[in-house]
Amino acid sequence: MQVNLNVRRFDPDTNKSWHQEYSLDMPHYAVVLDALIQVREEVDQTLALRCSCRSAICGSCTMRINGHAKLACKIKVVDVAPKGETITVEPLGNMPLVKDLVVDMQPFWDKVMAVQPWLQPAPPEPEREYIVPNDAMLNLAGVMDCIMCGACVSDCTVLEAELKMGKPYEETFLAPAALAKAFRFVGDPRDAAAKERLKHLSESHGIWDCTRCMECVEVCPKGVAPMDRILSLREKAMELGFTDNHGARHSKAFADSVEHSGWLNEFSLLQKSFGLLNIRELLRFIPGGIRMALRRKTPSPIHKPIPKIENLKKIFRRFGKKESTN
Repeated sequence: MQVNLNVRRFDPDTNKSWHQEYSLDMPHYAVVLDALIQVREEVDQTLALRCSCRSAICGSCTMRINGHAKLACKIKVVDVAPKGETITVEPLGNMPLVKDLVVDMQPFWDKVMAVQPWLQPAPPEPEREYIVPNDAMLNLAGVMDCIMCGACVSDCTVLEAELKMGKPYEETFLAPAALAKAFRFVGDPRDAAAKERLKHLSESHGIWDCTRCMECVEVCPKGVAPMDRILSLREKAMELGFTDNHGARHSKAFADSVEHSGWLNEFSLLQKSFGLLNIRELLRFIPGGIRMALRRKTPSPIHKPIPKIENLKKIFRRFGKKESTN
């Protein structure tokens, strides 16, 4: 079958980026990585890419295929281009380019290391191995499937927006992979640092920066569902009393509004999330408020409850009020 590739190239010597097209014949069972390797070996030896196991285990061949991060060794050409369409191949996003499809993964690993991804047991050291009951580890089985491929970080919209604003990596969102790794240790019964971990993760650039765009869930090749792990960390943090932050207050205000009127009171949400006395934070939203007003999208200060609101309040009373981790 005819395979058409549109590969984004990057030359570090000239700092120039461009797209280059390749056409080649491949068997019907070929994956995208097969096509790229054939280009490098038979057509253009200057093309740079990473690969290793070719079995969807190592994660080194992760790149953007038709706009989303995927394992090139796992994606069949016939699945993404059944009629011979051009396949666009680009390097991972949100990481510095090295050459062509190769990126510098150091920022990714820096974020993983920032969550201290190792056990911190309580002293004294045990005299023998700590054997963990199987039931205690079942909820961690899924997250331990992570192969650290970087797909979720590549397509994280929060990280992308912050980097476009010019923020240095160390001042940006920890990103999905690191937070999923943090979930793995917070939930481990052998670890004694859960409270300290959650306190740190509740601060700036941590669990409350996620906007629930679902991109990390969509692109994860192993079904780790990083966003779900972030929401679980939020619940655990609030249960331990880490509620004096914008994210937790926003969550509580969200739940209060729904319980009170049946729908979201956007007019008061900002005030309750940041506090009326936090003038500095509130002033940051004035330009956005002006733009909304000019487009007639400013929420009304008059907030009426939905019909039959009492039925909804009965649900809150019956099941207990639990703040949304939205």
